[in-house]
Amino acid sequence: MRLSIVFRLAALAAILALTAFSLPAQDQGSDDVAAAARKAREQQKNAPAPKKVITNDDMPSPKTSTPASDASAPKGEDQQNPAQAATASTDDKAAENDPKSEAYWRKRFQKMHDKLDESEKELDVLQRELEKAQVQYYPDPQKALMQQNSRSDINDKTAKVDAKKKEIDDLKQQLSDMEDDLRKAGGDPGWAR
Repeated sequence: MRLSIVFRLAALAAILALTAFSLPAQDQGSDDVAAAARKAREQQKNAPAPKKVITNDDMPSPKTSTPASDASAPKGEDQQNPAQAATASTDDKAAENDPKSEAYWRKRFQKMHDKLDESEKELDVLQRELEKAQVQYYPDPQKALMQQNSRSDINDKTAKVDAKKKEIDDLKQQLSDMEDDLRKAGGDPGWAR
């Protein structure tokens, strides 16, 4: 027992001796770090300022211009006067109404695709509601008995789902007919996308 106490005291003395020797070394190291930091600060103060680098973000874009600069700019051949701009917009509208133009067909197909997408989303919602109604639990026993006998809410939702499916089939048929009309008019099949 006394022997273990002696070993403990010897170990404690060794630890204290090691820490006493390491403290002066740490103080000297912190002085070196402080001196290096001071030297770096002095170099930064004496260093010349960095030169500015101009990037594309610093340059004004050609699209943004002030009305004063537009008025002072000479009129070139590429600028249109208001009368030419009005005729250009009427030409665009005429192209949209011309059954042989790309704008006409793209506009028609875009409307049809939008209608079809919207109807498919509505069908998805109706089908989810129908599935929910089929698993519905009614805490009111009177309502549960009524729905068990008639199933009116499920029948109504099933009828809505069937009507929406028929509407989607009609829209797909109209889209197919439009593609046939496009081919007959001699248009590019890519206009239908």
